[in-house]
Amino acid sequence: MSDLFGVVNIYKEKGFTSHDVVNIIRKTLNKVKTGHTGTLDPDACGVLPVCIGKATKISDYIASDVKEYKAELILGVSTTTQDITGDVIKKSIVIADRKKIESVILSFLGEYHQTPPMYSAIKINGKKLYELAREGKDIERKKRLINIYNIVINDFTDNNKVVFTVLCSKGTYIRALCNDIGEKLGCGGCMGALLRTKSGQFNLEDSIKIEEFKKIVKEDRIDEILIPVDKVLSHYLKAIVYESGNKYLYNGNKISINFINKKTFDENAKVLLYDAYGKIIGIYQFSEGFMKPLTMLI
Repeated sequence: MSDLFGVVNIYKEKGFTSHDVVNIIRKTLNKVKTGHTGTLDPDACGVLPVCIGKATKISDYIASDVKEYKAELILGVSTTTQDITGDVIKKSIVIADRKKIESVILSFLGEYHQTPPMYSAIKINGKKLYELAREGKDIERKKRLINIYNIVINDFTDNNKVVFTVLCSKGTYIRALCNDIGEKLGCGGCMGALLRTKSGQFNLEDSIKIEEFKKIVKEDRIDEILIPVDKVLSHYLKAIVYESGNKYLYNGNKISINFINKKTFDENAKVLLYDAYGKIIGIYQFSEGFMKPLTMLI
């Protein structure tokens, strides 16, 4: 299985860390190199694309794609972790009516500077924030510019619970969004549950659970679920290098467009380059008449 090369769309179940999932897949595939494309909290469920073999080199490209989540917001409760698993800091009565709650939630559409939670895997001076939090420390965190592209409010229950679907940029913490909504309403809030429904082109309907993945591998059917890299990056331009340019391609050199079947590219465009025999070689960027290697996949 050492030649496996692609991405599988895994459904991460509650109770597993993203690292747990990667380890199980690596073990199932006899220690083939494996990596995930964006952490999900242990209590969160949903889409977790996992890169296998040389496809681990594109994990950052997948991680940078937009994400969609379905979340439950519990108003009137603030916790240490900004979700229901943390210790309760404060409880408040929710005075705002439904119209006001909807208005405040939708006010977060667009760009805003979000403070990451203390209970997160972000490193400061080589130590993860959640490790510092467990030591009782509260470190000042630099705010991050994130983007909320869309919010759909799905349901109101028990007067203080709201279920909503959010489409957002990389780096968005839904726990922090729930906390910020609660703060803006003046009653506090935390996340009750989280389901990731999309990560880039990967969606919930096509995801498979770990046990199903194991069964497919055991039956030697992994090709049925292994998504090729060029399909994952289908939104990138594609170009083929003539046989006379293959030597430059294999050596990782920049390549003149004179050796490429397509001659017109926007400046700084990202391009998937293939050799003359149709094998994908890497992700390149066009600049001043040359293709310069960004990520080699050989």
